[in-house]
This record gives sequence, C-alpha cells and structure tokens, in this order.
Amino acid sequence: MGGGGSETRVAIVDATRPAFNGVMLPSQSASMQGTFAIPPPLTPGDVVIVVAPSSPFPSDELWRGLAWLRTRYRIRVAPGIFERDGYLAGADERRRAELDRALRDPDAKAIVAVRGGYGALRIADQVTWGELVARPRWVVGFSDVTVLLAMAWRAGVAAIHGPNVTGLGPAASPTVRAAWLASLERPRDARVWRGLRVIHRGQARGPLVGGNLAIVHTLATAGRLVIPEGAVLALEDVTEAPYRVDRMLTSLHLGGHLARASAVVFGGFARCDPGPDGRTIDDVLEERTRSLRVPVVGNAPFGHGMNNEAFVIGMPALVRDDEVHLAT
Repeated sequence: MGGGGSETRVAIVDATRPAFNGVMLPSQSASMQGTFAIPPPLTPGDVVIVVAPSSPFPSDELWRGLAWLRTRYRIRVAPGIFERDGYLAGADERRRAELDRALRDPDAKAIVAVRGGYGALRIADQVTWGELVARPRWVVGFSDVTVLLAMAWRAGVAAIHGPNVTGLGPAASPTVRAAWLASLERPRDARVWRGLRVIHRGQARGPLVGGNLAIVHTLATAGRLVIPEGAVLALEDVTEAPYRVDRMLTSLHLGGHLARASAVVFGGFARCDPGPDGRTIDDVLEERTRSLRVPVVGNAPFGHGMNNEAFVIGMPALVRDDEVHLAT
C-alpha cells in the first residue's frame, strides 16, 4: 500500500473482484489480500474535508455541524457546496470534482459528507478511488453516503458509518458525538452494544460492513455490491413500508449476497410503519432472515433515529446472543 504511512490492516476473507475506475480488484486491491487498510487515526488539528455528494441541505444545519467540528479539526469546504440542481447538491460534475479533489488532497485525514438524500450513485464510478487505495483516509457518513462507504470497502479501505455533518449539531447527543470521535480517533478501541433484540440466536465473527438497506440493494442491482465472505452485515432504513423491506431483503437473498454474511445486525427502521395488512417491520426482519441460519439481532443503535452511533466498517465484529462486540 503506497502512502498513508501509518495505516494498519485488519484481516478479512474476500473473493476476487472486477476492476473499477482504475483500481484493479483483485490484482491491486487490499481486498484480494484478505485485508482492510485502516487509515491513520485523527488527532485534534487534523484536516477534515467536507463534501456534498448527494442532496442539498439547509445552510443553517451545515453551519451548526461545522461549528462543533471546528472546535477540534481544521475544516475545508469548497465554495460551491451550497449549489443546488433540483434534488442534487449541484450538477454531477461539481459533486464529482469536489469529491475527487478531496481524495487527492494530501493533507486530508477524513472526508465527511454534509448529508445523504440521493446522488452519490450518479458520481461514484467517475471518482478516482485509486487515490483512496494509495493514501487511505476516512470516508464518513451514512444514508445515501453508503454508496461511498461501499466503494471504500470494495477497494479494501475501512470507512466510518456515522452521522453526516448536519447530524452533528446541537441536537446530537453526547453519546452520538462521543462515538463519532471515538471511531475517527480510536478506531481500534473495543465497544459493545448490549441488550439488542435477538431475532435468531447464535454467535459469529467477521468484518463489519453495511449501511442503508435501500442503498445496499441498489448497489446490488448496479453490480457494485461486495459482501466479503463471512462478513457481519449491518443494515438500517427509514420510511420504507414493510413490504418494500421484504422485497429488498428477498432480492439480496436471491442474488446470493446475504448468503455471504455470517451474521446480520439490524439498526433502526424509523417510520417503517405497517400498512392495512398489519405486517410489522419486526415480522419482516424475522421471517426474511430465518432461512439464513445465522445469528441476527435488531435495534442496534445506528440509523436515521436520534441514536446514530458511528462504527468502523472493516473492523472485526462479534455477534453473540444479544450483544455485538465491535473491534473484537
């Protein structure tokens, strides 16, 4: 691995991957070697670049999140970040160039998205991901930013699933902010999520990957999803009817993606209310994962609710009964 200097590796098991945008997988990627490159931890004063790869956002929400980030890091924001193009934060070329510059910036220790929404998929294949492989740094976000997290883990580089900048303002709880900082500054520290809902009991260990279910499903249909063999798959979603969650999980199962997971960890499924038929989201999650015969837990503290704790994608996780042990 060139550049980066102090990044470390965590072993995973992975299959061969096709090439994408100049990064040959398997011949050049760390994923072929069965490892994730762990970018260097952040320290106060490091450079963090803020990007808007998806939808536009209220400016006041950005400023509130930046006010907190600026107490600890040096922040760089491109002048075009407030541009709008309908439901996108500016034209595809603006968003692509902004992300590409961030990946090429030798000073950047982390790249954090302003918000999710939609749009990252439109530019993901046009970005030079080889820069991330050459100099691993943290890509941070969730929701639509799952696209970028998945491209990072596909390239064999760890990333952080956690609040976007707009989710780090005064409304964020001390627990959420502490988990966000811990993931960036102490990514190898062990943590435990306890008291989760046991959907299917068991024990399994593997590299933790995942994100928003709708985006994971979309990546699968686009031929861009890589689930490492034996991975612990983390999934969450928001405002999806139970039948739509059923359809996405069924599609991932039929496509062979869920069969690669050693365990499934469901986070929040906020406002995924039942329809007139009465079928609940809990019913769907239990029934659609039963045939996998792997440990499955629910109500983990991540997703679109108020409790969205950051975690490191690519680090090992242990699922045991009603607990998930992170970085274990």
